[in-house]
Amino acid sequence: MADYKCEKVLPYDNQKGKTEQVEQMFDNIAGQYDPMNRLMSLGNDRTWRKKAIEALKSIAPQRILDVATGTGDFAIAAQKELKPQEMIGIDLSEKMLEVGRKKLQSLGLSDFITLQKGDSTALDFEEGRFDAVTVAFGVRNFESLQKGLSEINRVLRKGGAAAILELSEPTNPIYKLGYKIYTGCIIPIFAKLLSKDTRAYSYLPDSIEAFPEGEEMKKLLLECGFSQVTIRRFTFGTCSFYYAIK
Repeated sequence: MADYKCEKVLPYDNQKGKTEQVEQMFDNIAGQYDPMNRLMSLGNDRTWRKKAIEALKSIAPQRILDVATGTGDFAIAAQKELKPQEMIGIDLSEKMLEVGRKKLQSLGLSDFITLQKGDSTALDFEEGRFDAVTVAFGVRNFESLQKGLSEINRVLRKGGAAAILELSEPTNPIYKLGYKIYTGCIIPIFAKLLSKDTRAYSYLPDSIEAFPEGEEMKKLLLECGFSQVTIRRFTFGTCSFYYAIK
């Protein structure tokens, strides 16, 4: 099984594995995650999710799994738009899930979406259970990319789709310079103002830079069992969308 650079990028300098460190990081920032997400993406994260959900309409999924669901934003948006019979969100961080459950309660969606603790690289579901799997900004955090993507493929039915959003670096040199300034100078300021764990937001650009995006990610998805993969880039290339059919 191949190793990828992003698997070696860790939030903290301690002896814990990546899965444990990522869980700790999101437990630490759970209360500030949603406002920081809006600020860091300048509100574009909602638009990106909407476009990913639009792509799923062609297969009319009735059973959807949202991997690395966090506070449930992708699951909520998909439930509202696609109205599946079953929507499950899983995440490593119980603190993030607690925020998500409060959100579901306030929106009257607790009976329609189930949020539960789970490891993306060892999904506790049978083969072919879901019509669609969604992931927003979570694949970078997998301890093993191949294990995580292979698990997503395993729990999808044949003909089902994975809709994966991941942050990426612009390829245009001018846009890339602006991105570097934003992630290197502006985001740390936001982090100091809003978060008690500033390391989480220096981990962010480090993990984005190390991630195998574009054609390399497409190749990996094909190796993990998907038959067709299309790539779209949003907002000057700061977000990449991978739509993969099993």
